Amino acid sequence: MVTLVPMPPDAWPAWRDASIRGYAADMVRVGTWPAEGVEARAAAELANILPQGPGTPGHEFRSIVADDGEVVGHLWFGPASEIGRGAAFILDIAIVPGARGRGYGRAALLALEPVVRALGYDSLRLHVFGDNEVARNLYRTSGYVETDVSMRKTLT
Repeated sequence: MVTLVPMPPDAWPAWRDASIRGYAADMVRVGTWPAEGVEARAAAELANILPQGPGTPGHEFRSIVADDGEVVGHLWFGPASEIGRGAAFILDIAIVPGARGRGYGRAALLALEPVVRALGYDSLRLHVFGDNEVARNLYRTSGYVETDVSMRKTLT
């Protein structure tokens, strides 16, 4: 249903900008970060994780391509600790809004498994925001299990 192909270099800047905006919005939405300066903070965090940008060793950026050739999303994964050992960590996976609900996310997760196995990893990990029930359900029904749960109570 999908293939994971290396993200073309000319797609990187748009992906980077969208990733920063999306992550910043998520962090504000769940109350982890204040809104002030949030995009700069998200950009700094991304730069820390990817000091060499898309050429940072161990990190892979893939376009999710449907059988008809349409790019329906993107996926970024890297080492959870050591490159090619233990777990690979899915840092970002997104399906474009117009293609959601058609099974592309599930297909991308399945297509990722042989890729990470071939790179020497024996498992996959990811983070999902607690309020994202659609994604949490996708991961659960794709065989992922929750390993940690963080909770917060706002006091008024």
